[in-house]
Amino acid sequence: MVSTVSFKRKALFVPFFALTLGLTACGGTQTPAPPTNSTTTTTEDGGGKSVSLTGAGASFPAPLYQRWFSEYNKQNPNVKVSYQSVGSGAGVEQFTQGTVDFGASDVAMDDEEIAAVKQGVALLPMTAGSIVLAYNLPDVTELKLSRQVYVDILMGEITKWNDPAIAKINPDATLPDTEITVVYRSDGSGTTGVFTKHLSAVSPEWADKIGDGKTVEWATGVGAKGNEGVTAQILQTEGSLGYVEYGYAKQQEMTSATLENKAGEYVAPSGETAASALSAVALPENLRAFLADPEGKDSYPIVTYTWLLAYQNYDDPDKLKALKEVVNWSLTDGQAFAEELGYIPLPATVVEKVQTKLETIQSK
Repeated sequence: MVSTVSFKRKALFVPFFALTLGLTACGGTQTPAPPTNSTTTTTEDGGGKSVSLTGAGASFPAPLYQRWFSEYNKQNPNVKVSYQSVGSGAGVEQFTQGTVDFGASDVAMDDEEIAAVKQGVALLPMTAGSIVLAYNLPDVTELKLSRQVYVDILMGEITKWNDPAIAKINPDATLPDTEITVVYRSDGSGTTGVFTKHLSAVSPEWADKIGDGKTVEWATGVGAKGNEGVTAQILQTEGSLGYVEYGYAKQQEMTSATLENKAGEYVAPSGETAASALSAVALPENLRAFLADPEGKDSYPIVTYTWLLAYQNYDDPDKLKALKEVVNWSLTDGQAFAEELGYIPLPATVVEKVQTKLETIQSK
């Protein structure tokens, strides 16, 4: 359970937190993203050729990606990586158009999306994490939500916090007689894709009426852009509930619900319960795997890998060399930063599979 904090104090911090994710990982100012086919900078700096890489996509892994690229630049000042947290939908679009050197998405690209990328696609799982239902009820530090209850809240069928269905499974909580404000992603979002895929798996009614995807027609609530925006909206709105990546909730010390899993157990989000869910699925050769409703009594129910989207072929061999080195460092040394930011370090077997895929990427 994530500890309760003063929501007023934390809400003041969020706009700065959100802003920092949009800055380049190796400097305090943002520079325009050059297109992938731009020439590599040939200025000598510290004994080697300087290379700049640009990426854009999922907000889910953004805190970890920013940390990785910053730390890598400290050790390798000739390689600068700028990553923009624009959401999975926009990231896939920019990657497909070739305006970035790599993209990022919390939902692996499907066959149709891959076919639209002329340079080919290499899907590289880089980390994994949970999606939590964070809420703003200052007097409620622990909250259980059954599968039926959280689906009904999100469908607008349960509208007040003291609804009998919530009170029944939280007999010791003092639930207020106030409206529930659902907060959802307004942008095309891999987090939304993963979350709604889970909701469709646990509720035939949700699957029939709303379905899953990076964008859906929500039955109730207010929208906000990015995990950053949803986090800020929840912190600023008493009585709200919304879905965010666990790392954001952890960094902002938000309170998150304990959710009923497939085995009927109520499980709180943590690195251990997310890792338990991941162990229930093996990555296939194409490195695409979906955990809509993982098995296991200790498994947290909403968990996903998140993918870096690389081209299978690069025009610039210097950019390719730099990208491979950055990705390989992130898969090895960089994994040490995952847990403190609320992510799951990849198992050695997964790292090996991703490194094997990474080696297949070539320059033209």
